[in-house]
Amino acid sequence: MDARDLVRSEKLVRSVKVVCTARGLRSLRSAWRRRRADAVGLPRRGTELARVPGEVQGAEPEPGGGVVRFARSSLRVRVTAGGAVFCGWDGVEPEPSYALDGPCPEADERAELEPDTGGGWRVVSERVTVTVSRNGTVEVRTPGGVVLRRDLPPRWWEPAGAPGPAEPGLGGEGARWLQRSEVAADARFFGLGGRASGPRLRDGVYRLWNTDPGGSFEPGDDPLYLTMPVQLVVADAGTHLVFHDNSWDGTVTLREGEEGAGSGHDRPGGCRTRMEGGPLRYWVIVGTPARVLHGWTALTGAPAVPPRWALGHHHARWGFRDAEEVRRVAAGYRERELPLSALHLDIDHFVGHRVFTVDGARFPDLPGLAAELLEDGVRLVSIVDPAVKAEPGNAVYEGGAAEDVFVRDARGREVRGVVWAGESVFPDFTDPRARKWWGGLYAERLAQGFSGVWHDMNEPVSFAAFGETTLPRSARHALEGRGGDHREAHKVYGVGLA
Repeated sequence: MDARDLVRSEKLVRSVKVVCTARGLRSLRSAWRRRRADAVGLPRRGTELARVPGEVQGAEPEPGGGVVRFARSSLRVRVTAGGAVFCGWDGVEPEPSYALDGPCPEADERAELEPDTGGGWRVVSERVTVTVSRNGTVEVRTPGGVVLRRDLPPRWWEPAGAPGPAEPGLGGEGARWLQRSEVAADARFFGLGGRASGPRLRDGVYRLWNTDPGGSFEPGDDPLYLTMPVQLVVADAGTHLVFHDNSWDGTVTLREGEEGAGSGHDRPGGCRTRMEGGPLRYWVIVGTPARVLHGWTALTGAPAVPPRWALGHHHARWGFRDAEEVRRVAAGYRERELPLSALHLDIDHFVGHRVFTVDGARFPDLPGLAAELLEDGVRLVSIVDPAVKAEPGNAVYEGGAAEDVFVRDARGREVRGVVWAGESVFPDFTDPRARKWWGGLYAERLAQGFSGVWHDMNEPVSFAAFGETTLPRSARHALEGRGGDHREAHKVYGVGLA
């Protein structure tokens, strides 16, 4: 038995012990409840038919590019004024999108759609050229003509009898799809969110589904808390970033290329992006690494500048027994002349782990403690979990129920899961009403003297004895009024909370 097998065995033993506890029994019941909900609320996959774009039929110019029409699909290509390239298949537009910062960037009025050799089309702009072949292969090239990325014709799988191309970008269930791509032989991959293997992505399969690994993970574990369909591809010929604006479950399979050592027989690098639904739309940004990252932040928004204290030294841990222990820890930093900017309080300062509460027996004067620490330049930060214990008398639960802002199942009932506080419900952060209601609750944290919050468990997590530790995939979400289920909402749930 090697080290990894030993770790797996230890985790299995711990899981058996947990199931024998009260919380374990609740998580077992929750797992069965989720399975039943999905059996009722999700459509069954029957016979599916594969579809490819087919032969090109013509093209129509638009600002920044145009629409290339094929026998069984269409592709919209648009170059923005900042040089970013948008590609959307099956009539998909850049919006609605949870990723874009504000309205869609304006088109580059100087970019032109024109015929290309071999019966295809191309969009020519100052910073990038996009060519579309007669069968749907898309090449992104530098102004000098060097190919940075070649996307082969995509493939969709749709239920038999589906009435033509789906509209995945408009809130429908859409079809599963696959896109295969080629990059330079010397290209190296980075990105895809938080990965246990580190920033450099080696050959392998990477899943796009935010997942709490359960407190510990190893270099080979995947996926983790935050997944993003964003790749930074670095090669001698140039750098490019590709972002598939799609929040469904999927995988990215990467294969680094091989240079032929002067023989001229290089093997290009490869990427296979497979999604279980949603729109086939993506952005490509080319240039130097600095320009590419600048273009990315211009598209999706730059990080907010934090207050100076947030960049200092923080102390966070589980198990502060009471206010006196917090004082002792802060005093220990002062005595040793160590810098300290903030102390984080975990859910153990709540009443029974209920969010937006304070255990008055252990923290009788939290505002006074916060003011005392602030005199020494130390601020308090509070954890905030999205799950709300579902019980009568819990003011947060009753307030949310009155506003009807909790996630419901396909039958219209509140989705119940199990988190630290016990059986819980989950605000639907894809609903503007829920975001407004939840945002108003933070006044209580400010009144307690907290200077900041730490959002946790927003993958989202619901404990389960087996299967996925999240909400049922059939759980219904508002999705800004379009309507949909957790298959689409899962990876943007935390975005709404933030």
